[in-house]
Amino acid sequence: MKPEVASSATSTTNVPKDPPANAVELFRRAFQGIRPRSAVPSIEVRFSRFANANCFIQLKHGAVEVRISDVLESAPGEVIESLAYILISKLYRRPVPKEHALRYRRHLAKKSVSANIADVRQQRGRKEIAAPRGGHYDLIEIFEEVNFRYFHGLMARPNLGWSLRTSRQTLGHYDASHHTIVINRVLDSHSVPRLAVQFVMYHEMLHVRHPTELRGTRRCVHTRTFQKAEQLFEGFAEAKQMLRQVG
Repeated sequence: MKPEVASSATSTTNVPKDPPANAVELFRRAFQGIRPRSAVPSIEVRFSRFANANCFIQLKHGAVEVRISDVLESAPGEVIESLAYILISKLYRRPVPKEHALRYRRHLAKKSVSANIADVRQQRGRKEIAAPRGGHYDLIEIFEEVNFRYFHGLMARPNLGWSLRTSRQTLGHYDASHHTIVINRVLDSHSVPRLAVQFVMYHEMLHVRHPTELRGTRRCVHTRTFQKAEQLFEGFAEAKQMLRQVG
């Protein structure tokens, strides 16, 4: 949680694949749409083996280089065109046309596409975490305490671990692709009350119990049901106040 939550997976690449024949033309068209008064530069588009649906664009020596995740390799041409508008807009710091942002989000929100992305993250991504037993707190003990008190001891334990680095922004996250709860090691301290660590663990366990919902093109991480369940934590307000003082 982040003060709310975030998740990550490491990217892996191999030799980029050649794009569909019209991909470059779609990016040229997007460039002309975004910068109609400028000459279209040389554009190179390749698909790469990433561990997510991430795509990258850069301007190098006057040429535009684009790398698209291969999870989008079978996407319809209009989706690639919308992605082109999004990337070109960001490259030149222009507003992203709403119709293209919506079309791209709708594609990613499709069950078949989101399931494929989750599979790719699980297969290619590496979850780098430290052991659950920290210098002051043992996350397995914390998990079992929270599990017994709020889930009747019935929740199967996911992978648990401390983050490799400290952060003041992300205190914990649940990575569904790797079924892993990671707690920020900044909380592994005698100066942090056990109640605060239990609350962060409880929050992430609720993400296991209440998965992210797709509502049209929007991802709803903290649903109303989730928020009501979160407030059932004994010492909810006290724990939130403790976490504000962390660091």
